[in-house]
Amino acid sequence: MKITRTVRRILDNYESDSPGVKANLARILMQGKLGGTGKLVILPVDQGFEHGPARSFASNPEAYDPHYHFQLAIDAGLSAYAAPMGMIEAGADTFAGQIPTILKVNSSNSLAQGGPGPSQAITGSVAEALRLGCSAIGYTIYPGSDAAFDMFTEFQEMAAEAKALGLAVVLWSYPRGGTLSKDGETAFDIDAYAAHMATLLGAHIIKVKPPTAHLEQAEAAKVYEKYGIPSATLADRVRHVVQSCFDGRRIVVFSGGASKETAGLLDEIRELRDGGASGSIIGRNVFQRPRAEALELLNNIINIYRGRA
Repeated sequence: MKITRTVRRILDNYESDSPGVKANLARILMQGKLGGTGKLVILPVDQGFEHGPARSFASNPEAYDPHYHFQLAIDAGLSAYAAPMGMIEAGADTFAGQIPTILKVNSSNSLAQGGPGPSQAITGSVAEALRLGCSAIGYTIYPGSDAAFDMFTEFQEMAAEAKALGLAVVLWSYPRGGTLSKDGETAFDIDAYAAHMATLLGAHIIKVKPPTAHLEQAEAAKVYEKYGIPSATLADRVRHVVQSCFDGRRIVVFSGGASKETAGLLDEIRELRDGGASGSIIGRNVFQRPRAEALELLNNIINIYRGRA
């Protein structure tokens, strides 16, 4: 596998990692239409766990079939496909070696009453990721939750095992629970804090939501105001989130979130790009659309990250 200078520079930032881990990061960074550019677009399909089958797939019934998502990611020229164990098992042989996969090893569901302490159950393992030929594991933490410390500990143990066996580690860092307000879950200060915590926990790829201009913490707000940290545009806020991840030494991707109309979504992607995001990890906004429309949308997103749109 040939590696571009851009990808080599990114891999050089991961100074403690083994050749196995770097090889798996390189597979993701060199895959698809954005291969070699340092930018990523990843398809995550874990919403069935989170929201249930009808809410996830009824708008596009083809998406009930796990093979649909593998093929969509491959045909769109994406960087990787992330899903829980059952989804990857269902297509592991048919699509072996055609696209890097990320095994999501913990999951929640909308039937659970999280209250101030939302958490997730372990639903996969490092051993299963290796068995299925995955390039990475993916894990979610909820900074702010009363259960966050247990999630951090659990993640650290799984990440250490994954790294020792040559797998990369992707960390979804989604603030919620505790005393956080609903607006606080995507607040500028909280989003940057969540991304920084994911970096400190040793993730290779950090996934957060696009930050709003809201400031949740009074003490943080004083610092943001004192030092004039720019927040007027999404690009400004993304730039600070990336800065919070070791000044850009880590790969930071942003979620697509709830379904949006196309023009608004593409405008958001442009701001993510302009803020220095490494890319997008976008699920519902893709697989809930008819296949032809999804492929067109993904091609437009890829062109934005290429600087062509």
